[in-house]
Formats: sequence, structure tokens, C-alpha cells
Amino acid sequence: MSTIQHYAAPRSLEEAADLLRQGNVTVLAGGTDLMPQSKAGKLKFQPVLMNIRNVEGLRGLTETGGVLRIGATTTITDLYDSDLVKSRLAALWQACDHFASDQIRNAGTIGGNICNASPAGDTLVPLLVLNARVVLAAKPNGALTQRVVPLREFFVGPGKVRREPSELVAAVEIDMPPPGFVSAFFKFGTRPALDISTISIGFGAVYEGGKLRDVRVAFGAVAPTPIRAPHVEAALEGKPLNEETIVAACDAAGQDARPISDVRASDWYRREMVRNMLERMLNNVRNG
Repeated sequence: MSTIQHYAAPRSLEEAADLLRQGNVTVLAGGTDLMPQSKAGKLKFQPVLMNIRNVEGLRGLTETGGVLRIGATTTITDLYDSDLVKSRLAALWQACDHFASDQIRNAGTIGGNICNASPAGDTLVPLLVLNARVVLAAKPNGALTQRVVPLREFFVGPGKVRREPSELVAAVEIDMPPPGFVSAFFKFGTRPALDISTISIGFGAVYEGGKLRDVRVAFGAVAPTPIRAPHVEAALEGKPLNEETIVAACDAAGQDARPISDVRASDWYRREMVRNMLERMLNNVRNG
């Protein structure tokens, strides 16, 4: 049963932070995760339901000094429709292309997807590849402050993040990739555009002269949180992208992926899918 006693719709980040400081607040943006979870009994509403969709400055993309700032209430459709995301952040754009249905994309937000912290969250894997940072806003002493947490440190478990109850995710920041940077995203599921992923892979690197540098690889749905794959990255860093390197990287994937068996797939199947799809992705990069 709902315990909501008050509905708030702040217009400014200051006002939203004030409400959070008072405590007992449930934050609502798109509601695409919040509402199903509440109906399933997995989440209990706090006395105050705060809708942040109209908070000024929380929606949209801005690039300043080589840093892209994505407001927390920016929708998946906003990202998909962005020429900048499509041309410079291919892995993120591809993830948006495989994100649920049009209706969910129109409502679901980047901040909500991050805070939901699903091990299979579609945008989380490419954001890890892009070394994204989470910007958190709060008013601990009456003045608005912000702190920045690397996304790879933000997740602590399924549905759990390093966000204090008094903090609001205000934005995601990404340093724009350098020239020669290529990235890609792969998601496997029965119906990839609608189902929760069985596994997902993100890849990014500067590819020049047949060699890779600044390699970033991330996996989804193979651990309690979305993860970077340091053993795979080490197997690729500075190496020529030939058959030997690709085999070594796929072998290393077994050291990074730690899947479980559930209703969507067995742990063995997930490991095989990671290996096979990583091989396909790397060959696609090698072949242009």
C-alpha cells in the first residue's frame, strides 16, 4: 500500500535538494522502473513523492571544453536523436537503439537507468566504456554542493549505488573521445530491443596503425553490477589487432565475467556468449 502523503514538483535544483535534505523522499523521473517495482512490492514509496521532470537544467546535452554533460532527466530518445551521440559515442547510441520500446525510451531517463543499477542496464555498459562520471547534488549545510563519482565506483550491488538519501543525480559527464576512437555495443536477448539482456558487451579504443590503445571493455549481466573487464583490456592494450590477440582477449574474458544461472540463461551459456560475441566485435573493428 502506498504511503505517499505529499507530492512535490520542484522547478529548481536548489528546491529539489532542499526537499531531499528533509528526508523521506522518493524521486520520480520517467517512472519506467519505479512504478513496476512498486506494484511488484519491491519498492515502498516514502511519504514524499518528488517529481523532478520539470527541474530546470536537468534535461539536455551540452558540450563545454571537450566535456559532454548529460542532464539526469535526459530521455533515452533524446540520446538516440542526438547527432553528437551518434557520431562520437557510437556505443551509447547503439545501446539506445536496443533499449526497450519507443514508449519506454520516450519516458525513461539516463539518471533513472543509472540509479536503478541493474546488472543488465543497457546504457550502463557503454557509459563504463566511455569513462562516465556521475554528478551528485545536495545541500548538506544549506548551500548547494556537487560531488563527482566515477561510474565504475558508483555501483555497489544489484539496485545499490553510492548515493546518499539527501543526494540527487544531476548529470552524467563524459570526456569526449580523442580522434581515432571507435566504440561498439552488443546486447544479446531473445528479443534484443525489448528483453532484459542475457549478456551485453561494450568496447572502445583508439585504433591506429592496426594497433589498439586506451582500450576499454565492459560487460553487463555477468556479475552483480555492470563491470569493466581489466584482463581483456590488458590482453588488447598496445597490441596489433590480429587473430592471436583476439584469441588471447577472448580467453581473458573468462577471468572477468562472473555470471550466474537464472531464468534467462545458465552461467556456462553466458560465458560462451561473452567469448563468441567479443570475438565477433573485435573482428568487426579489425575489418572496419
